[in-house]
Amino acid sequence: MSKQRVEELTRLLHQYNKEYYVYDNPSVSDREYDRLLQELMEIEQQHPELKTKTSPTVRIGGAVLEGFEKVLHANPMLSLGNAFNEGDLREFDARIRKVTPNINYVCELKIDGLAVTLHYDNGQFVRGATRGDGTTGEDISENLKTIHTIPLDIPYFHPLEVRGEAYMSKETLEKLNKQRLKNGEELFANPRNAAAGSLRQLDSKVASKRELSMFCYAVPSAKELGCQTHADSLEKIKEFGFNVNPNYEICDSIDQVLVYIEKWSTQRFDLPYEIDGIVIKVNQLEDQEKLGATVKSPRWAIAYKFPAEEVETVLKDIIFTVGRTGMVTPNAVLEPVRVAGTRVSRATLHNEDYVKERDIRVNDRVVIRKAGEIIPEVVKSLVEVRQGNEVPFEMIHQCPRCGSELVREVGEADYYCLNIDCPARIVESLCHFVSRNAMNIDGLGIKVVQQLFDHQLIENVADIYKLDKNQLLPLERMGEKKVTNLLTAIEKSKQNSLERLLFGLGIRHVGSKTAKLLATYFESMDNLMQATLEDFKEISEIGDVISTSIIHYFTDESNKMLIDELKQLGLNMSYTGTKISLSMQDNAFYGKSVVLTGTLTTLSRKEASSKLENLGARISSSVSAKTDFLVAGEKSGSKLKKALELGIRVIDEETMLKMIEE
Repeated sequence: MSKQRVEELTRLLHQYNKEYYVYDNPSVSDREYDRLLQELMEIEQQHPELKTKTSPTVRIGGAVLEGFEKVLHANPMLSLGNAFNEGDLREFDARIRKVTPNINYVCELKIDGLAVTLHYDNGQFVRGATRGDGTTGEDISENLKTIHTIPLDIPYFHPLEVRGEAYMSKETLEKLNKQRLKNGEELFANPRNAAAGSLRQLDSKVASKRELSMFCYAVPSAKELGCQTHADSLEKIKEFGFNVNPNYEICDSIDQVLVYIEKWSTQRFDLPYEIDGIVIKVNQLEDQEKLGATVKSPRWAIAYKFPAEEVETVLKDIIFTVGRTGMVTPNAVLEPVRVAGTRVSRATLHNEDYVKERDIRVNDRVVIRKAGEIIPEVVKSLVEVRQGNEVPFEMIHQCPRCGSELVREVGEADYYCLNIDCPARIVESLCHFVSRNAMNIDGLGIKVVQQLFDHQLIENVADIYKLDKNQLLPLERMGEKKVTNLLTAIEKSKQNSLERLLFGLGIRHVGSKTAKLLATYFESMDNLMQATLEDFKEISEIGDVISTSIIHYFTDESNKMLIDELKQLGLNMSYTGTKISLSMQDNAFYGKSVVLTGTLTTLSRKEASSKLENLGARISSSVSAKTDFLVAGEKSGSKLKKALELGIRVIDEETMLKMIEE
């Protein structure tokens, strides 16, 4: 009898969930729903064997994880290219119609949330993950189960993947921030941060209380569902019980797309959730396949970003921050204001010249701007509304952290603190070392790094690898699980490939791309440390400035001691990425310097570069006497002219592809 009642309650509660959260048309009262849910919970407590993984009670949360497992996406979750104006959209349309002229578009609202993917098998939800870097995400299944607009079972019994955007409504964000303010917690800046922060909670009960929702917008295997168009796939998953945003439209021309954009540019403010643009997709699935994708984004879709929003507020103060290189930057402290969906209380003022040229003063009413992911900046002061209490800007001449005299070189716009022991520089350097593109140590954010530095537990990057539980557990907000996860992440980072370590060390002029180039060429830290100026000249992309900087870094005794210490602590000092085998060396591109120019039709520039690099070629951005090949696409310009003048071998894309194949 209990089993039958569980099945009946489960069926009813799933039905009522869809009616309330997806269709916005409940057939029972909240009181009746709560009564049935409570009955199911009591039966499951008495008979735990009857509780399923997709029971309606999992919406309440309860699972507490040690950490998030990594998930490799079978189909990469690509990001979209951006359009910022009508010209960009018409150019996109022209490119599409050149390949597939008889198409139409689907326009959708670009929800400001967190991209996630959902997986089903045998009609049941089995896993959900974040987008991550597009190739690898995090398994957040337990937290996704708490979102009522995500069905836990569907009337389709083959494997199915559905993608969408998890988001928080404006009302929920406001309610949550009021509670956080009351508790003395840091406020969420925008709905995207709130959604991401909620879904990355290790305790699913916390995620459950955040009242997230989700709109689904993509089915990678739509053709297997019998769909011919993207619009068909949206309607199909609606039939399965997924929540699809109702405001999508099919547009037969780019002019109709522009009308849709104009409509939602104004009406977006009336929506109960934030949007930051419009997504335009080719509707026909067969044409999507024909158009294909680059390594980064599909060629058949684009995201129109709304213009940068400008708002007025009051500049209350100007403070100065010190970066890891010692650069000192003036920053505006603002009366908090919302810009482009984000609560902003700070904005950059760039440098002394920027402030003085615009005569920006403390107590000024100012205009600030934020576009997409760009740091907010002060655009101008409203001189005409000054009250007489405004204070003119004065650049400081001592470091705000260590008091050292600041230096501004002739011809430079920025001031620098040259004290390598400056606390601000040390903390920023530590944060850079553990950042995502460097050693990627989860759990070591700026607040934790600052905390460890303040307690004198870390003073340089080597100290990170000497931390232990006894040092960390007494610290505030450092529980057993958090400490265990942090130490695990630190230990794991020791295995990173050489390029991550090189980038993390913060050698001047060595960005992530240069670090990868150095790692693949020299293969080990020892080889790089012994390299001479002549050795660097063999790499066409490495100029004298970078070469001199690297040599200077490794001749410094303190830096050599740091590398030795990191070796002793077990850090990997070799390149562990794709290496060129002896058999691969027997090709026309191995060891050659190749420049790509113009528009390629079969591959993107990035795809072509990747293929050539895998054959041992060195990709350069400029033509010189050391260039071996110039691959000339359509509309090649000055690089082609220079290559011909220098007598460099010029090949077209078709020839390049044949040579790669051979």
